[in-house]
Amino acid sequence: MQELFSMELSKVKLVVTDMDGTLLNSSHEVSERFFDLFYKLKAKGVLFVAASGRQYNNIVSKLVPIKDDLIFIAENGGIVINGDEEWLHIAMDDSLKNKVLTVVENSPDMYPVLCTKNMAYIRKDHTHFVSLLQEYYTQFGYLDNLVAFSDEVIKIAVFHEQDSEKYIYPVVRQFENESMVKVSGQQWVDLSHKDAHKGHALKEVQARLNISPAETMVFGDYNNDLEMMGEASFSYAMANAHPNVKAVARYSTASNDDFGVELVLEKLLATLS
Repeated sequence: MQELFSMELSKVKLVVTDMDGTLLNSSHEVSERFFDLFYKLKAKGVLFVAASGRQYNNIVSKLVPIKDDLIFIAENGGIVINGDEEWLHIAMDDSLKNKVLTVVENSPDMYPVLCTKNMAYIRKDHTHFVSLLQEYYTQFGYLDNLVAFSDEVIKIAVFHEQDSEKYIYPVVRQFENESMVKVSGQQWVDLSHKDAHKGHALKEVQARLNISPAETMVFGDYNNDLEMMGEASFSYAMANAHPNVKAVARYSTASNDDFGVELVLEKLLATLS
């Protein structure tokens, strides 16, 4: 059985990893161990995708040494960028944006973030969570009125200091028929176009690269990773993953603080050597 697994694993041509709770440790850092494995696997012809709910510029800032050799899925699949090429761009309908904002801004202790291709915006009176916002959105600004914002919006990220699944999701689940609603972290729920999710974005990447699910490996930990789990034969849930992710992933690995991604990549490298 182990020999058969190794034979199948040797088919992998594409590795896709989520960032928070997956590739990043609890200090929001990428390990040197990963970078070393990246270069070795790249030499074997393996391609890598960083897939996150984070802003594109922010993901790049975490992976500067290898940024020119990565494909980026940003804003939960709303944007796909490879080098200087934009492979996918899915904006939110403006009327939906305003309906969501009306509900969220009239709910207690919820703080919306408007996410555009290159910038994020919060209300001027919501500055108290800027220190946390900066971890996920490198480029951001302030607006007097989010509803009045007329430029294109990729995603609305909603923050709650205590528990997004308990407090935000019950309020915004009413939009699930017309949008993608994802509990993307302990304090965040994201709303976007119905097709703006990591699974759809990964399918676009696979089509452009002519790589099949049987040749794809993915790692994830939260509900915004669910769709991409279904696009890879080698889908791994982190030990710290949400129960929903553990239920759909075909395999499991150690936590993000115990080098869960790196441990599997070491096995992959061994099969290719």
